[in-house]
Amino acid sequence: MMRHILIVCGGGPDECPALRAILEKHDSWELSWAPSLQELPRILSSHLPKLVLLLLPPEGGSQPLESLAELLRGFGLSVPIMLVLSDKASEEDVRRLPEVADFLVEPLRPFEVRARIRRLLDREHARGMAETCAQLTERLGLNAVVGEDPVFAGIKAKLPLIARAEATVLISGETGTGKEVVARAIHYLSRRVHGPFLPVNCGAIPTELFENELFGHRRGAFTDARSSTAGLIADAEGGTLFLDEVEAVPLLAQVKLLQFLQHKVYRPLGNASLQHANVRIIAATNADLEAKVKVGVFREDLYYRLNIIPLVLPPLRERRADIPPLARHFLHKYTDAESEDAWQFAPEVLELLQAYSWRGNIRELENLIQQIVALMPPGLIGIDTLPPRFRPQTVPRPPVSFREDKAQAVVAFERDYTTRLLSIHNGNITRAAQAGRMERRAFGRLVKKYRIAKALTSVTQGLGEGGTNPSLG
Repeated sequence: MMRHILIVCGGGPDECPALRAILEKHDSWELSWAPSLQELPRILSSHLPKLVLLLLPPEGGSQPLESLAELLRGFGLSVPIMLVLSDKASEEDVRRLPEVADFLVEPLRPFEVRARIRRLLDREHARGMAETCAQLTERLGLNAVVGEDPVFAGIKAKLPLIARAEATVLISGETGTGKEVVARAIHYLSRRVHGPFLPVNCGAIPTELFENELFGHRRGAFTDARSSTAGLIADAEGGTLFLDEVEAVPLLAQVKLLQFLQHKVYRPLGNASLQHANVRIIAATNADLEAKVKVGVFREDLYYRLNIIPLVLPPLRERRADIPPLARHFLHKYTDAESEDAWQFAPEVLELLQAYSWRGNIRELENLIQQIVALMPPGLIGIDTLPPRFRPQTVPRPPVSFREDKAQAVVAFERDYTTRLLSIHNGNITRAAQAGRMERRAFGRLVKKYRIAKALTSVTQGLGEGGTNPSLG
């Protein structure tokens, strides 16, 4: 790409033969000449330079430089200025001028002039690319955080500020409110964007293995430790470790996690020396940690260390204005580019979605949209597309008998209840059964009876907050 250089020289190129011979007919840039500062506005209106060379008169003085800098600022340009000085000028005076990016002293040496101009141009290009990347990263980080409801907008506006800090963040909220999405946004908006974002669900790690998973071990640390293993903290070096369901961290591991948060050091199992790590911790919970501190199952000092920057995410039922844009966001996510324009929500469907209670929050909404896309052809999403729990009540038909009506009501309830529990828990039968206070085997029979697993298998794949994998069956 040809880069533009503007040269401010009293009499134009004919008055600067040495500079003209060095710079003209060069493939790396194109030149414009301004015979005076008065001509500069006319030239800048048609040519925006990447670098400005200013030839100062032999008598010196900073007035031409100050005038040039003011003119550039008036055009909204922030470009480096290089001075060309006579051999009688004071270099020390020039070095103290903040507007000067570099300077050359006559007599000019062609190789030095070209090399220093290239260096300034490359530095300016790199700076521009860095600014562009930072802007794109900020937009990408916030792009996944959908919502402008006043209840949520204030939280979203804080994310860039939180990202620039290095303090620990504790994200609280009900299951499915988007805690991992917010944590990822903080990571991608931060200086750690080029490092890993490592999510871990603390509740999915067995208690006796937690310390080993988090800190790793050295060979011979225990009977089966035939080789050394790096823990999650080492794997997240230079990035962010996201601890979801942090309330599940065992008490013994809480002590060592606290030590890491305080001093950024940890000791792998079987290692005699401390290890340093450059990792930011973002924790999340759907529990009341203060209540757990009072009953002694969560350390008070760890709670305050995690809660330096608290974020409380509201449930979806408290930000109903965000339901339509979230539904469209998930529709765009799960439809392919060829059929995307064919999908559309009927207005009455969006009204029903806004009126629904959403006990599973954003995750339940996402599961619903993915289910619709998986089970129907592209087209208008009407009321008949929604599961029965979303549809308005209709006038009941005359009952044929008490027993038959009761049996049909039981069937409808069992099918809807089982489907909802599986949807909320991403198809995980064990968790769904626990939430319904049922035996897993009895709940599994309901799943098979109404053939729910087959419909939900494609819907729940790849979903789940905290990096867990759903399991049907």
